[in-house]
Amino acid sequence: MAAVAVVMGVLTACLAIPFAGLVGVAAKDVSAGMVDLPESLEAKDLSQKTRIYDVNGNLIASLYDQNRINVPLQSISRPMVKAIVAIEDYRFYDHGALDLRGTLRAFVTNQANGGSVQGGSSITQQMVKQTLLYQAETDEERAAATEETYARKIRELRYAIAFEKNHTKDWILERYLNIAYFGDGAFGVQAAAVHFFSKNAKDLDLLESATLAGLVKNPVGYDPVDNPERAESRRNVVLDRMAQLGVLTEKKAERLKSTPIEETLKIKNSPNGCQQSRAPFFCDYVVNWLLKDPVLGDTAKERRTALKNGGLTIRTTIDLDMQKAADTAVSTYVYPTDQAIGGLAMVEPASGDVRALAQSRPMGKDKAAGQTYLNYVVPKKYGDANGFQAGSTFKVFVLAEAINQGIPLSTSINSPESMQIEDEEFENCDGPYAGDGEGWNVSNSTGSGTFDLYSGTQQSVNTFFAQLETQTGMCKPLELAADMGVKVPLAQKVPSWILGVSDSNPLEIAQAYATFAARGLHCEPRPVTQVLDSRGQTLKDFATECEQVMPGATADAVNDILRGVMEPGGFGQNIAIDKPSAGKTGTNQNNMSVWFAGYTPEIATAAMVAGANQFGEWVSLNGQTVGGGYIAEAFGSTVAGPIWGDAMAAVSAKLDYVDFQAPPGDEIAGVLTGVPDVAGQSVEAATSTLEAAGFTVADGGQVNSEVGEGLVAYTSPTGGTSLSSGDTVTLYTSTGYVPPPPSSGDGGGNGNGNGNGGRGNGGGRGNR
Repeated sequence: MAAVAVVMGVLTACLAIPFAGLVGVAAKDVSAGMVDLPESLEAKDLSQKTRIYDVNGNLIASLYDQNRINVPLQSISRPMVKAIVAIEDYRFYDHGALDLRGTLRAFVTNQANGGSVQGGSSITQQMVKQTLLYQAETDEERAAATEETYARKIRELRYAIAFEKNHTKDWILERYLNIAYFGDGAFGVQAAAVHFFSKNAKDLDLLESATLAGLVKNPVGYDPVDNPERAESRRNVVLDRMAQLGVLTEKKAERLKSTPIEETLKIKNSPNGCQQSRAPFFCDYVVNWLLKDPVLGDTAKERRTALKNGGLTIRTTIDLDMQKAADTAVSTYVYPTDQAIGGLAMVEPASGDVRALAQSRPMGKDKAAGQTYLNYVVPKKYGDANGFQAGSTFKVFVLAEAINQGIPLSTSINSPESMQIEDEEFENCDGPYAGDGEGWNVSNSTGSGTFDLYSGTQQSVNTFFAQLETQTGMCKPLELAADMGVKVPLAQKVPSWILGVSDSNPLEIAQAYATFAARGLHCEPRPVTQVLDSRGQTLKDFATECEQVMPGATADAVNDILRGVMEPGGFGQNIAIDKPSAGKTGTNQNNMSVWFAGYTPEIATAAMVAGANQFGEWVSLNGQTVGGGYIAEAFGSTVAGPIWGDAMAAVSAKLDYVDFQAPPGDEIAGVLTGVPDVAGQSVEAATSTLEAAGFTVADGGQVNSEVGEGLVAYTSPTGGTSLSSGDTVTLYTSTGYVPPPPSSGDGGGNGNGNGNGGRGNGGGRGNR
């Protein structure tokens, strides 16, 4: 009876307040219990799901704690507004914070039913309750927001009066429709409209609106998927109420009620998190990349909250066509449960935009199915996984530095199958390298011979590069590697680093090789271009971070060398695509991981396969069955190469036909250029043509030939031979006379015979 007296006192006090007073005036001295409450309740922003889009604006993932998308009232259909008002608070626009009629009616009903506290709340009071529950941070606060007591009703009334004083009815209704729970994980009317009917809230019709309006009273009990009969009955109650209030005719209500609720549903689930994304490991990379950016908050916790509740729009660089190609290629050659991990990354040169990331082990916790949450294709700080040794893909750093230092591309080095090189022959940044005194015993898997920078690189000759490193030193190639995004740990800065260091990953290698494709312009990998807040305002535009780390001419020379790998005779000839491309293989010791890094001027791709057993231990690929095929001995060209080839062939149609720029003979020492065929030209014209091609011209004198007198009879070397920039081409001028053959018995021959054989092809690249 005491409780009843308190409520009656409150109601009496409310009745004493002028009708409009509850709209514009705070409830002063309504009850002693209300005096202790704050005069108003802060309505914090509602959590909204974050959406991640690909480069073409396609949704690839959503992140949320609550599936909600806030919409303004004008973006909610009028039938929906009318339905919710009709069933929840039909006099909403006529009364103040408290609907006295409804409260008194509910009070009498509650007393007749044993004193339960149900019903009678206005939309404003319901919005207050939802706000208190949403903003509760402790179990006690959550319990207080939902307890069935008059004390809770009094609190809600106090705050409702303040809301009515400080906000319009439309603002209150808008917040109510956005905060309300509609069941099956859908918070707010927009998420509910999409989930149950696959449409936006602004497009809801009468039947759909009545269904949703009926759900807020009991979202679980009236769930149209699990409880279609109860949901349909509740929907019909709403339609009857709308007819009773004159919102629609009774005839129309009866016609609408005849439609089974199942016929109106078009369920569309809203995937949550990266695991359900169309590109799970790219999504995971984006999340971890943004978690390190202070634009989303000062702490990791604040940034994570912003990602899951901030309603952000994240525009990324992924191309779903390229992602599909990457996924298909990797999954074709490496199966999830193989004792191996396959991975691939695609990066756009001159921007660093990450176009695709794929790996053979799917995202998930089922280890028996080969699933994992470790992202093996990105650096450890973004994927939590250790990397793999990248083998001979690292040789390009010494190659590029050798060109920077002016070492001619035609430089020939005798490279035995194995050799011992003393530590002191390698210079680091502080002087001679001080190793363990045992030197480096380096050997080849590609035989022996004499190689220049073209053939030594194309055949990936270890002893050639070990000796080349003694010429360049270790310091500058290591610095260049760092400038290209590959930082070698201090402990691994030893002469053999050029055969690959541990903890490398496909993204790192792809962005490094993209530097060559971009003619020496290195760009940091960029997965995100823009982040917008929940209001569509730009939080941050992520600009490209690029720096010229080598002369364009140096990159041109590297490209010219590496394109030979893709041409007949090169290790990559069987995976070459229909666009100009260049590449490099990588195979580490014991064949535990193999690589193929290749690129066109428009896209750089690195593919990798590494041996790994079910215990997470690295193992040799030799003797393994991977992708359904047995591997006797693993090499970059035969195991990783086909992944690269399939992926690049699939995206080739998206690429323009762009060729690499030829290395300039006047800037790069030893650039190999084909000798122009100038036979039959005047000496002046031939000299001009040869010098323009970068050659030094010498006069070889006259020779007898059928070519016109005074014209060039031939050159040495002959036209088509590949020479280095600055090499000498000798011109032989025709006398225009061919002597008759000697008569029988003559002992002499033509002393001026074709002398071009002696010089030979000094810098040949026959293996291209």
